[in-house]
Amino acid sequence: MKLDVLAIAAHPDDIELACAATVAKLIQQKYKVGILDFTEGELGTRGSRAIRKKEAEQASRILGLHARINLKLPDGNIEVSRSNITKVICIIRHFQPEILFIPHWQERHPDHIHTHQIAKEAWFYAGLEKIPTTYRGKKQEPYRPKKFFHYMQKYEFQPSFIVDVSNVYEKKKEALHAYRSQFYNPNSKERETLLSSKFFLESIYARDRHFGSLINVEYGEPFYSLEPLGIASPFSLLLA
Repeated sequence: MKLDVLAIAAHPDDIELACAATVAKLIQQKYKVGILDFTEGELGTRGSRAIRKKEAEQASRILGLHARINLKLPDGNIEVSRSNITKVICIIRHFQPEILFIPHWQERHPDHIHTHQIAKEAWFYAGLEKIPTTYRGKKQEPYRPKKFFHYMQKYEFQPSFIVDVSNVYEKKKEALHAYRSQFYNPNSKERETLLSSKFFLESIYARDRHFGSLINVEYGEPFYSLEPLGIASPFSLLLA
């Protein structure tokens, strides 16, 4: 199945925190969207591999994802290696997305930085004919997505564009609430972390309200592009 957008992340729930509403909006607009998680998030203080797998599956159903794959790389030890880059090349060539969503290179978490490096190199090398790959026993053709955009996590950049996600924002909240082991739960007996603190999700919602306010809407999700963005007409920039 060909995807329109492939969102690449280090951990399950990274995409949900950063740009789940954009994903939901694209799916609402009939685009095909998938997520590629690098790890199972097994180093997280709360939850387990099995719990987080179920939570990611529930979040995927809520968002209506067309595909979700986990490479099962070691959490906390994502190596920028030829082997890992090739794994991502195979996924890109298999799904042939038009656009990639990837982490920013100045992120706080080393896993996010390494995910950026792997994703960017895979984006480039996936288009080279003399890098042969096979996926599920089938020889693959070279393919490079047209664009990649960086979503926002901890590092706050000046956005290249902000997506108005006001009409689908409740879907983002619902997807985040699927990760019961990770976020605020007053009944949990597990140790509290930054993510599980009462204010953490509220800070995410507040940030999205802030970026929404910059474009005069209720909620917005910011993205950064390394390259200038061409438009067909200035009128294409006007929100309906």
